[in-house]
Amino acid sequence: MPCVLVVEDDPSIRASLIEILSEHGYTVRSTGDGFGALREVAQGPLDAVVLDLGLPDLDGGDALRMIRGISAVPVLVATARDDENEIIKLLNAGADDYLVKPFSGGQLIARLSAVLRRTAAPGPAAGQPRPADPMSPVTVGELTVDPLARSAHLAGRELALTRREFDLLAFLARHAGAVVSRHRLLTDVWREAYIDDQTIDVHVSALRRKLGERAAAPRYLRTVRGVGIKLVAPH
Repeated sequence: MPCVLVVEDDPSIRASLIEILSEHGYTVRSTGDGFGALREVAQGPLDAVVLDLGLPDLDGGDALRMIRGISAVPVLVATARDDENEIIKLLNAGADDYLVKPFSGGQLIARLSAVLRRTAAPGPAAGQPRPADPMSPVTVGELTVDPLARSAHLAGRELALTRREFDLLAFLARHAGAVVSRHRLLTDVWREAYIDDQTIDVHVSALRRKLGERAAAPRYLRTVRGVGIKLVAPH
């Protein structure tokens, strides 16, 4: 049965959503605040999140962006905000769909089912391994990055990384072997479209030092001029 996290601060509405989802065969977990949602998402596994925007501790939009920083779980936003520009911002920030309050149980189930169908990963071909969980550790050469523990080890030695350095390294590790554009790093790691490109250079340079390499003699971090950066296993 799909497992859905309900994030809703109003106890009566939360209870109603849990009842509706349970009646339709979903396993339900719930929380009433944004930081609780982040803890639940980090613990996983979840098939979807129903996220209310009117949370007591975090703006729902900020909670959405933080969830997107640690997980690709589908998010269905429940909002009383019906402004088109606001909805576009939410979708651009990573929401998979939205419901404008008040909504019926039928609308919730229909939208949630549609989101799960759209975001379901295709099954592996016969004899092929299933794709790794996005929160599973990734190993590239002697480098291991664990997104859930937020730790990185090189040849068994833990790297002392800042929060942003880890975010950058983890994102590159999830896309190991592929060139990641600067634009994508700005939108998916920094979650800002308009910051100085030098910001990326500074963090890449810091990562190089901690990985024991130099731009002139790269091992893990390869710059593809005019395109972006990729993380590879050393030859």
